[in-house]
Amino acid sequence: MSKSKEYSNGEVTIVWKPDLCIHSGICVKGLGDVFKPKEKPWIKIDAAGTQDLINQVKACPSGALGYYMNGEDNKEAESLETKVEVRENGPLLVYGTLHVTHKDGRQETKNKTTAFCRCGESHNKPYCDGTHVKNAFKG
Repeated sequence: MSKSKEYSNGEVTIVWKPDLCIHSGICVKGLGDVFKPKEKPWIKIDAAGTQDLINQVKACPSGALGYYMNGEDNKEAESLETKVEVRENGPLLVYGTLHVTHKDGRQETKNKTTAFCRCGESHNKPYCDGTHVKNAFKG
């Protein structure tokens, strides 16, 4: 199981799973005052309001960022309407709740945003691991 780190402002807690991060930069571009990858700790949770934090976390294409509201028993973010986006030279992003059945029959539920590999080189198939950047994938 991958490690994770939590950052809380007292109202919401952001959960970061570094092993899932594909370094898309969407978090940094969206809330640059909060997500500062060259600093430690890299998430400055007090630099934005709770709703802005939640909205940005929901945009994470890899699932490396998640959140839960403090004091709530259910630590899963709400389901989103399903939509698909093809990223130029990058992964296929699927937004919403998905039930994924792997080739070995194992099943998992993915909430929020899931990035599927399009370049064929990911070491975490069917999910994107950012290899497309290193291999200069065009598509």
